[in-house]
Amino acid sequence: MSMIELQKLKKEAILLLKKLINTPSISKKENQVSILIEKYLKKYGFIVNRKFNNIWVENNNYPKVGKIKTILLNSHHDTVKPGKNWNTNPFHAFFIKEEDKIVGLGSNDAGGSVVSLISTFIYLSGLYELPYKLVLSITAEEEISGSFGVRSILSELGPIDLGIVGEPTKMQLSIAEKGLIVLDCIARGKTGHSARNVGINAIYIATKDIEILKNLSFDRKSELLGYTTLNITQIEGGIQHNVIPDYCSFVIDIRTNELYHNDELIQFIQSHITSEVKSRSSHLNSSFIDPLHPIVKKAKSLGIKIYGSPTLSDQNIMPFSTIKIGVGDSMRSHTPNEYIYCSEIIKGIDTYISLLKDFKF
Repeated sequence: MSMIELQKLKKEAILLLKKLINTPSISKKENQVSILIEKYLKKYGFIVNRKFNNIWVENNNYPKVGKIKTILLNSHHDTVKPGKNWNTNPFHAFFIKEEDKIVGLGSNDAGGSVVSLISTFIYLSGLYELPYKLVLSITAEEEISGSFGVRSILSELGPIDLGIVGEPTKMQLSIAEKGLIVLDCIARGKTGHSARNVGINAIYIATKDIEILKNLSFDRKSELLGYTTLNITQIEGGIQHNVIPDYCSFVIDIRTNELYHNDELIQFIQSHITSEVKSRSSHLNSSFIDPLHPIVKKAKSLGIKIYGSPTLSDQNIMPFSTIKIGVGDSMRSHTPNEYIYCSEIIKGIDTYISLLKDFKF
């Protein structure tokens, strides 16, 4: 494509993002936004594949003989539910001209990356020939790690040699990502009348365990991801003011580095507390790519900063080498008045193209 066409793609990316924001796409309710993206890709002549609310397309400008490697470009079109304290309608793109800023739910996480990757894919597909096959997938249910998201189509994409996951990283390159364990814990006691001070108070058992967990340390420090961290994020117990509670539940959120296996950590925690421990989510292990991988070397040659990410994405369920790099700042994600700068989208497209245009494995 010519530079004029690239400029056209950049302008269209801004317009497409506004349309995405104006089309509510809370996890499990992404049908309309997926149709919007499908129509946009069909406008450029691509054959669009669909499963549930996931869509994907492939380029055709790669050698059809010999063993060709495949790169996957992926981001998600679903959003969380909007919180309170929005100054504008979260489902309506609000453009602040003097700041060149678009405010709206999903603008930063991950609309900016979605439209930048789409533009990059269209541009690269218009070149004479690439030395690799390119697949673009825009998928659902990332925000809830749902079974009808990207994991439901991985087997249909064919062999993938490298995945590039678009999430807000300020266009820095994450070569490692923390994993996630969610544990539901139950402390059990015995009911009694509070006036007689009889029974076994489950809340006291839970709080004793929580204090133990608060002081637990994980001494294996990752060079990129730092220490594994643990936080109690929810607690519930008691039925009324005059009954000693026989039940108290609490939730543990653990962000893991690559130096621990998830099952090992669950056993470690259970050995330190008396409350029952049930795993709600333990399959989301940390991810890591070899710092000597050609894509990491290419990024370094472009002056792109390399780091380890504390936040979770669909990267962790992809069984092949992956990196995470995208438009925006993760600090804005899931916050009222979420926003993206138009200049960030333009820079994102340029950076993706620079990273991939002349890339060789």
